[in-house]
Amino acid sequence: MKSLIETMAKSLVDNPNSVAISEVEGEKTTVYELRVSPSDLGKVIGKQGKTARAMRTIISAAGNKIGKRCVLEILE
Repeated sequence: MKSLIETMAKSLVDNPNSVAISEVEGEKTTVYELRVSPSDLGKVIGKQGKTARAMRTIISAAGNKIGKRCVLEILE
């Protein structure tokens, strides 16, 4: 799952070396924290949050397939 998020984020940003993902795992929920450079933050979020919403939908669907609830948080 972490590699999926990393691949999506790196394809969106201008500075792929600044993409960092941390994973906070619980019993039934896993939270993925995505950090990008401040100049790339708008590209990851998208207009009116559409890109971020699409990424969260993909993560949620992939999590359902493995039986876990997955949440994506985009941090500054």
